[in-house]
Amino acid sequence: MIPQLERVVRALETDGDVRVVVFDSAVDGFFLTHYDLRAPLGDTTELPAGPTGLPALPDLLARISRAPVVSIAAIRGRATGVGSELALASDMRFASRERALLSQWEVGAGLVPGGGPLERLPRLIGRGRALEVLLGADDIDGELAERYGYVNRALPDADLDAFVDALASRIASFDKQAIAATKRLVDRASLPVDGDLAPGWDAFLASVQRPAAQARIERLLDEGLQEPGDVENRLGHHVGQLGL
Repeated sequence: MIPQLERVVRALETDGDVRVVVFDSAVDGFFLTHYDLRAPLGDTTELPAGPTGLPALPDLLARISRAPVVSIAAIRGRATGVGSELALASDMRFASRERALLSQWEVGAGLVPGGGPLERLPRLIGRGRALEVLLGADDIDGELAERYGYVNRALPDADLDAFVDALASRIASFDKQAIAATKRLVDRASLPVDGDLAPGWDAFLASVQRPAAQARIERLLDEGLQEPGDVENRLGHHVGQLGL
């Protein structure tokens, strides 16, 4: 996914006409899931650093936040781990009230979240709520995500697409230079410095190799992680059972 997403981000950075991009999913029940824990770690660590100087994945997420286009995440289904991190890197998030589930599940599996939620969530929802999300490692439904400020709004599922399309079309009708300049100045006041994202990624890579994390991940994989079924559908519940 990372090389494919890099091509998309590069196009958004260089296209002189695009004003808005909407990230959504064609997979029923999921916006985007977590990091692939069966893949060799080198598949990620051997990718070259990006233009920000960060490793590939945090580089892409930082560039989405700073691209001169407006990024909107339309969340229908589960946004777990990297899925939540992509949503957090986007400029706006709109969720299905009935079907959205957001989660930073990593601590429950012995991992440290590495794609920017340690830096973005406290700015977005405050320190206490960020720690609840990160350390609780549980699922956050659309209604609670709206109340906390994790998403801009939670809308009835039947209304989500029409609302996002209308907002995206409205913004896209405005002057690109005005959009880009406004976003750039808001970014200065609200985004973490790119270099501040590096320690979180380093901590994730270190944590995923720890024996305690490996044991928890292996147990989840044995129970059905990364396969269609109950573990992925109720990941917050299953993570909460690991230490009992």
